[in-house]
Amino acid sequence: MLNAQWKIVSTSEVPQEFVAGVQDITGKDSKYCAQLLWQRGIQDLEELPGFLNPDLYQPASSSAFGLEMDWATSRLGQARDRTEKVTIWGDFDADGITSTSVLWDGLGQFFTQYLQLDYYIPNRLTESHGLNNPGIARLAEAGTKLIVTCDTGSTNLEEIKYAQELGIDIIVTDHHSLPESRPEVTAIINPRYLETSHPLYHLSGVAVAYKLVEALYETLPDVPQQPLENLLDLVAIGLIADLVELKGDCRYLAQVGIKQLQKQVNPATMTRPGVAKLLDLCRRNGDRPTDISFGLGPRINAVSRIHGNASFCVELLTSRDAQRCSQLAEEAELANTRRKSLQKDTIKQVKKKLQQLDLSTTSVIVLEDPQWQGGVLGLAAGQIAQEYGRPTVLLSSSGEDNSGEVIARGSARSVNGIDLYQLVKSQSDLLHRFGGHPFAAGLSLPLANLNLFQEGINQQLRQQASISEMIPQVNADLVVTVADLGQDLFDELRKLEPYGMGNPIPKLLIKNCWFKNVWNKNIKDTRGQQVQYIRTTFNIWDDSTNKGFPGLWWGHYKDEIPPTGKCEAIAELDFNTYQKDYEIRLIAVRLMSESSFLTTAINHKYLVIDRRSTPQNLDNLEIPVDQTRILEQCPANWGDIHREYRQAVNRDRSLVLAYTTDESIDTIAIWQQLIGIAKYLSRTQKQVSKLQIQKKLNLSDRTFNLGLQALKHSGFKYKIIDDLYQFSFQESNISLALQSYINYFLLAIKEEKFLQQYFYKVPLLTIKQQLLNVDF
Repeated sequence: MLNAQWKIVSTSEVPQEFVAGVQDITGKDSKYCAQLLWQRGIQDLEELPGFLNPDLYQPASSSAFGLEMDWATSRLGQARDRTEKVTIWGDFDADGITSTSVLWDGLGQFFTQYLQLDYYIPNRLTESHGLNNPGIARLAEAGTKLIVTCDTGSTNLEEIKYAQELGIDIIVTDHHSLPESRPEVTAIINPRYLETSHPLYHLSGVAVAYKLVEALYETLPDVPQQPLENLLDLVAIGLIADLVELKGDCRYLAQVGIKQLQKQVNPATMTRPGVAKLLDLCRRNGDRPTDISFGLGPRINAVSRIHGNASFCVELLTSRDAQRCSQLAEEAELANTRRKSLQKDTIKQVKKKLQQLDLSTTSVIVLEDPQWQGGVLGLAAGQIAQEYGRPTVLLSSSGEDNSGEVIARGSARSVNGIDLYQLVKSQSDLLHRFGGHPFAAGLSLPLANLNLFQEGINQQLRQQASISEMIPQVNADLVVTVADLGQDLFDELRKLEPYGMGNPIPKLLIKNCWFKNVWNKNIKDTRGQQVQYIRTTFNIWDDSTNKGFPGLWWGHYKDEIPPTGKCEAIAELDFNTYQKDYEIRLIAVRLMSESSFLTTAINHKYLVIDRRSTPQNLDNLEIPVDQTRILEQCPANWGDIHREYRQAVNRDRSLVLAYTTDESIDTIAIWQQLIGIAKYLSRTQKQVSKLQIQKKLNLSDRTFNLGLQALKHSGFKYKIIDDLYQFSFQESNISLALQSYINYFLLAIKEEKFLQQYFYKVPLLTIKQQLLNVDF
């Protein structure tokens, strides 16, 4: 993650009575559980049993939607009595597909499928989200009298009016943002009309669809032949795959849905052969939320991302024909492998464009390319937003509207709590259409409006937040050691599942670690063909145990893991159902400073000592203990030390802090000079000695070697002939790990500049030898 800021979530002390209360409820030592719950504001011990155990939770009734639900069930009952044709209008993502499937199975208990009940899924690549007039016209010609939307429709005011003109009534079930006034529909069931504190407020599209079926079951209880709970596995898939907070009824439905999902891996209880085959292909058991978020969800989503038309996914999830479902599941699997490769290529192209963008003046990243495939733009936008700490809009202008005007279509993703829907809405006069929620949005606009949109949306966000605040951030929830990793910690953390928005998967910070057996390879599809999507495997070690722990890093190369030196890593703990073993999924890694420092105040002056010194060495210096402070990271400037000592200075004004506010040492210029030298030598094929480069740039042996590593990852090769360096350059050799190695080099330069600036009277080497008695 580019220049990411690492942050440990508040480590304020958890009250012992709360820890004891959690342990009483769980029946086991649950210190990590208690810490996570407290950090996340889940602090009511009376409500905690219902949070952890769905059997102890009281779900809200479908009647909470009031008259809208009454109007919806009444109109459906009327359509059943009149044998009118009803069409489900769904959406092509996982939430939309499962919503359609819930209504197909649920309403299918009241209407004859294919004769009186049908469904329509828009094509992701040609139609985009929501209702559209051409599709409505086709349904009118086919005799549809009632459309029931799911996961869409709230803001399609013009399309709703058009449907009414064709004699079609509409019931909207949706969870996206609402228009300013209620649309003229038969009924609209959208939890955003409820109070934000209501347990149904965060329902996703599939959960809203389920509530409609639940209400119909209660209205006509003698009609259904299948139990309502048979739909819960589909509800769990859609809920967890979508961007909604898993709290209140959302969490409850996900919990009971996962229990239903587990039945699909047992032939005796299996009712959905398509789901069972998908679980088999992704090597999952269906007993964990990650089986959905990393298994089922991506495969369902991949179909529309690659093919556009995802209609067969409803058949995949609802058909009882095992042979047909197996065939469809294989198609979904292949689509997912192709999606991974396409996503990787798109992100690479996006980053290349970002090199031409001045991020210091950019609040919202807006990029367009006619060659990008719209199906993966949402995924790419999400990854770029996380890496660069800015809301991201990615567009493809490969289509035209009916008037021949070029239209750019794409997706947007948010970061750092910025309300993306309101941000995009502020530019609605420039858009063709848009929809979404605070975290994600889809939009289209005339290509001619792109520059105005880019300027307008950046200006809008600048009024809300400073660009300097938009720093990518990686949060860690718990600090653990390698010895902590394994079954006990996994079982404890699992008590808080299902994880999702508002209750994310715990991020574990592992300090002073290193890596062995690092290797990467491309994954293969079900036909054995390699896919251009990388996976790196490794073992992580630290001093807490004499045994390494396995892990993997999706989408990253082995060169991105520091080959030597101690590191800090942030990871998630998981269980590999295929290999039957526990492992970590690496999120981020960085090299720790090669040495920590001990800073002391003596006679109003500061002394910096390498912490590798022994206690005897320090005792000989006769340093007052109350004037000693250990810094865990090497300071790059006096400002770092000032922050550590601010409280001490406030207590004792006799401690005069001698530091400079001039921290403008241009380390980047040194890197630029090094690159310039390498380019010159590559172009002229001249040779130069190591000492010449060191004197030119004032580099030590350590920083010289780190500079060579950074040059290597920049595409340069070198060979040494008679102690002289000769460089060559090849663009294809540029490594994805380049930024990390540049950062290592710059950090080392800062450290040495710091020491040289404030201890120039005595050579740096002499200081270390005299104070530490270390043989350098």
